[in-house]
Amino acid sequence: MPGNLPPETASFVGRDGELTDLGAMLGDRRLITLTGVGGVGKSRLALRAAADRRQARPDGVWWVELSPLRDPGLLTTTVAHAIGLADHSAHSLDEELCAWMADKELLLVLDTCEHLVPAVRHLVAELLQSAPGLTVMATSRERLDSPGETVLDVRPLPCEGPDSDALALFRARATAATAQAAEIFADPDRTEIAAELCRRLDGIPLALELAGARMRLWSLEQVAQRLGARFDLLTDTRTVLLPRHRTMRTAIGWSHELCEPVERLLWARLSVFTGDFDVAAARAVCAGGPLAASRVERVLHGLVAKSVVRRSDERGAGTRYRMLDTIREFGHDWLAELDEVRTVADRHAHWYAALSHAAERGWMGPGQVDWYRRMTAEHAQLRTSLDHLLGTDPGAALEMAGALWFFWFACGHVHEGRGFLERALDGGPPGGPGHVQALWALGLTALLQGDMAVAQDLGARCTREADALADPERELRAAYLRAVSVLMPGDPETALLLAGPRARAGRGGRPSGTGWLLCRLATGYALCDLGRFEEAADEARELREACAELGERWLRAYADYILAVSALGLGHHGEAARYVRSMLSGKRLLGDRFGIALGLDVLAAAVAALGDGELAARLLGTGHAWWRTVGRPQMGGSPSLTALRDRGERQARAAIGDAAYESAFLGGTAASTG
Repeated sequence: MPGNLPPETASFVGRDGELTDLGAMLGDRRLITLTGVGGVGKSRLALRAAADRRQARPDGVWWVELSPLRDPGLLTTTVAHAIGLADHSAHSLDEELCAWMADKELLLVLDTCEHLVPAVRHLVAELLQSAPGLTVMATSRERLDSPGETVLDVRPLPCEGPDSDALALFRARATAATAQAAEIFADPDRTEIAAELCRRLDGIPLALELAGARMRLWSLEQVAQRLGARFDLLTDTRTVLLPRHRTMRTAIGWSHELCEPVERLLWARLSVFTGDFDVAAARAVCAGGPLAASRVERVLHGLVAKSVVRRSDERGAGTRYRMLDTIREFGHDWLAELDEVRTVADRHAHWYAALSHAAERGWMGPGQVDWYRRMTAEHAQLRTSLDHLLGTDPGAALEMAGALWFFWFACGHVHEGRGFLERALDGGPPGGPGHVQALWALGLTALLQGDMAVAQDLGARCTREADALADPERELRAAYLRAVSVLMPGDPETALLLAGPRARAGRGGRPSGTGWLLCRLATGYALCDLGRFEEAADEARELREACAELGERWLRAYADYILAVSALGLGHHGEAARYVRSMLSGKRLLGDRFGIALGLDVLAAAVAALGDGELAARLLGTGHAWWRTVGRPQMGGSPSLTALRDRGERQARAAIGDAAYESAFLGGTAASTG
């Protein structure tokens, strides 16, 4: 079943009644919102319900984590990316998302909406109106107040009786903390103490977990006594919080007081992270004063042991850490008390800015796939950092947004990248390398969105600024932008003049530099469009060799694409199929949806020319599904690419007939694009 449900990372106990009710709601309601106090288990209940096989949908069950998102303007982008829609069109992303979902039957889970309620309400209304097969489940501390919304109030776990769910959860967390805890629950008197503790904590799962984790160091009696003292201290009327909110806040405060001073300091500083993070970032951002960098990892592990921080090991991303929102908010309050909010936010932003520059330097090398995975894992932190720098250090924001060109252009974040780049250019200092780099990156996003007039204008501006800097690398990058912006609408002669061998030699620069290699790519495209296939193949082979020497994969795959198109033009259909399969292998490694869609069309053309009409039709159907995920059918109507695809379709129809073609094509469209 397609989808992206995260693994369960915390205990799940009880909730049989809620799961039954929620399952019934998901069967006949279109919008269900799970509400309740922070820490009560809304997300865990939603995840368990969504993972139930009975909730399977033909087009998948998709989870969108909204906790790290602070800018409501990026809500649609976040949803689109989570479900695999890397839209490259210049249209409104809301419209594109609605159009993409219109014929889908899927379950969309929006987790942690309370800080984005107006934006979520608006988007959900649009999606439900456009997509009759869509069901939305949201978790939020407050209801969305949307038409047709069904609200399920997630209450604390029952805590009465010797077999209560609250006691079962506390037992599970206590025995996970220490094997000796099992002895407690064999003693009825001590079990009653544990039951009273659960009642004192109102059966709130997060509070129970925090208390259970304390059993690693203390006896049950000590936990109960110290927690009781904390509650007695806070029974005055200073707070206007509702009882369950007060219970949760008190339990977190109690856990905070019992931490060592350096643990409390780290807890506060970690609150700057939105979403998950790695230990290197924690060390760089949170060290200082009494918390030496060499101690951060050990202190972090102490917070994991106390259930303040959660740890996960993710494929491709390594070990990651995160705090639940309720705990992070408490830490942020303490960060404000320490008067360190701005200091730590600055450190955070500059750490991820430095990471972005390191990633750019490493992108065209052997670590490219690792950089792709790492920067994808850091997406939430990159957003937070850019937002902060836009308000505090416009020059650094401009340089960071430009350095992330590969993330916007090659990793499927075109809409978001264009927005950040436009903001950075509006507020950043004019002139200089950072400005021309950001202009160029903005031009790349315009290219992918089919906004060729804007791309041409930005290419001309980049050229003027790069000439003023006497920077051959930036001149070559600008030449690539200008060349492709005229090539795609159908002018390969001008593209060749701008990026061909003579133009490259005239500008100088390193033959292994990004600008030079991109100009080689544009040259190969232009030569193919001019029917000069042998020259195109020579250019692509040299490009491929240069990329292989660098250990680079993204650009090398596009060299394979030109070799495939050249082989097709020369009538070498089997060779074309081999090249394009190599291309697709590289593109799948980097999640390049645009490249996958391009490759499938060329593979279909090669297969059709070899006489397998049914496979060609299926490949064209699968290619159509991938093109829909980027919102740009056949590269926005590029004449040469459209002609190539149409030729493959004609050959496939001629080989198997229209009826068989339509059937195979339809089967191909059902292929997973996840």
